[in-house]
Amino acid sequence: MSPVQRGHTAGYPTRRQLTDSPFLAAATGQTPSHRPVWFMRQAGRSLPEYRAIRADVGMLESCFTPDLVCEITMQPIRRHRVDAAILFSDIVVPLKAAGIDLDIVAGVGPVVANPIRSKADVAALPTLDPSEVGAIAEAIALLTTELDDTALIGFAGAPFTLASYLIEGGPSRNLERTKALMHSDPETWNALLGRLADITITFLQTQVNAGVDAIQLFDSWAGTLSLANYREFVLPHSERVFAELAASGVPKIHFGVGTGELLGSMGEAGADVVGVDWRIPLPDAARRVGPGKALQGNLDSAVLFAGAESIENEVRRIVAEGDEAMTLGATGHIFNLGHGVLPKTDPGVITATVELVHSL
Repeated sequence: MSPVQRGHTAGYPTRRQLTDSPFLAAATGQTPSHRPVWFMRQAGRSLPEYRAIRADVGMLESCFTPDLVCEITMQPIRRHRVDAAILFSDIVVPLKAAGIDLDIVAGVGPVVANPIRSKADVAALPTLDPSEVGAIAEAIALLTTELDDTALIGFAGAPFTLASYLIEGGPSRNLERTKALMHSDPETWNALLGRLADITITFLQTQVNAGVDAIQLFDSWAGTLSLANYREFVLPHSERVFAELAASGVPKIHFGVGTGELLGSMGEAGADVVGVDWRIPLPDAARRVGPGKALQGNLDSAVLFAGAESIENEVRRIVAEGDEAMTLGATGHIFNLGHGVLPKTDPGVITATVELVHSL
């Protein structure tokens, strides 16, 4: 049975049969009917229908309301006809569900009431029970009936990125406290990332059991690290997450921002697809990642403001680079942005870009 035609996998329930999904074909080393395309943050502030439905609802409340999650996830599918949906959620959802006191503050991001600063703080961290993210599982069940033949991507934050929010208390440009703990107290650091890996594994397994067709692990802040620090302090925990999901039968994607120097190590973590941001050409990424992985990326999100001619030139360049990457050992190419859709992006431009990619 081919990866795209997978059904029951040991320990996991029978899945939807998406035999014609270009996204799943590219992710699993098969030949898609066309170049698949989806965009990170494709369901979000760029869409007027999203702004309307979220007008009076907080971000975390939205993430725990199944019918709202379903509707928001579906919006870019209806409008843009992308080849994959990504579950509307946030990387801090499993932390909130487990009982950690945090909120997503508009214009700021996740804010943690009691940051992690000691071994005792780590010991006090709760675990995640699958029932605590039952609303997310319910949303996925709704989506699998709405999406027809479109693949659904579930996701979670990688242990390092989750740790950075918990230690800093919110977003941080330099991650001073995070790196200080990492270097000064490796025992506490590894205990923290181990606990967060447990939460991430439970959250992803819940999504797989509920019916997602692929998963993506976001390590948004990994690009702040040197290669040596990444390999010593971060890679083992990301490897464990992917190892625990290996039997799921779903393609696994690994993505971080500013991670050009880390791509070789990220390729070792256990994903089937490595996401590439806009800073590095796809052929160079293929050489760094090594053969046997598909690549995802990597149009600069800001190019979508540059006008039709510039967008077409850049899209054609990236598709050509994706083709070259596949001659260098990449098993497939999924067109995406090098990061997320920017909030002021014209939705019509996104739709036109999808149509252009499909035409190539």
